[in-house]
Amino acid sequence: MLYLNAESLMQSAVPEEIMDRIELVYAELYSGRCTLPERIHIDQNDNTILYMPCFLENIFGTKILSLYPGNVKNNLPTINGIVILNDISNGAPLAILDGARLTALRTGAVGGVAIRHLAPETTARAGLIGAGVQGYFQLFFAARARNFKHFTVYDLDNSKVKSCCEKLKTVYPEITIKPAGSVEELLQESEVIITATPSISPVLPDHEELLKNKLFIGIGSYKPEMREYPRMVYKLVNQVLIDTIHGLQESGDLITPLQEKWIEPTQVTEFAKFLNEQNNNVIQQETILFKSVGMALFDIAVGELLFRNAVSKNIGIRLDGR
Repeated sequence: MLYLNAESLMQSAVPEEIMDRIELVYAELYSGRCTLPERIHIDQNDNTILYMPCFLENIFGTKILSLYPGNVKNNLPTINGIVILNDISNGAPLAILDGARLTALRTGAVGGVAIRHLAPETTARAGLIGAGVQGYFQLFFAARARNFKHFTVYDLDNSKVKSCCEKLKTVYPEITIKPAGSVEELLQESEVIITATPSISPVLPDHEELLKNKLFIGIGSYKPEMREYPRMVYKLVNQVLIDTIHGLQESGDLITPLQEKWIEPTQVTEFAKFLNEQNNNVIQQETILFKSVGMALFDIAVGELLFRNAVSKNIGIRLDGR
């Protein structure tokens, strides 16, 4: 059995390959070529524990994840966990993967794939609200989805903004990357807006002129009480695209707008359906919200890809001594 820590996963990762695998995942989800039980979601005070099994045609696995928002105060990771991959033919464990890094990679790729299909090819400017680990990986993959020229980054914690910008500049020196003095400034300078915060109140102003004709990639809200988007966004959108139907019960950015009738259920479309029934047409000059809460299908599919890459490159630690 192979153990892949965060460094090993990065060594095994090819961003374009991961995004391609996410696209195949949507096709498998649409065609029913996977078994994805509803995940076990346990809340303890402000913390969350998730248990997520998933079966594909040639592999199965389980993701075990903890989300502790308070860890930020102690300079500890918010997300911890593991993913276990198993041989579909005999059930034997094949690998244990670092859950936090795999989550960051696959979620970044999910955002990247959304940008691939929802942002016009001429899109050049993106803004990020929430400069933590996930925010970094959102822009890391966004740069592989479109030929961005400018990134603008905002966070209440200026040290996070500085760190995120510095890391991105080492990877993408050709892109202008700068901090934003305010959310309003970021909106004025960006065509794509990525939000990656655990906020319980909207991080964007309820201002029509600042919000219209933008592509919003919502990553942060994964609990019913969490909301990143104001009412005006839902007034402007024609449709909301979601990565999994489970988000309708899990994210406040979907629960509240539907309960308050800011949008109708017919305006919510699964991204797998969008990709497979709308000929992958990029929507031009509309206000669009793509909302992700994630699913184990992403983890197991991307985990298998990274596992195969690691084996071929002799990366990782053998736990069975072989």
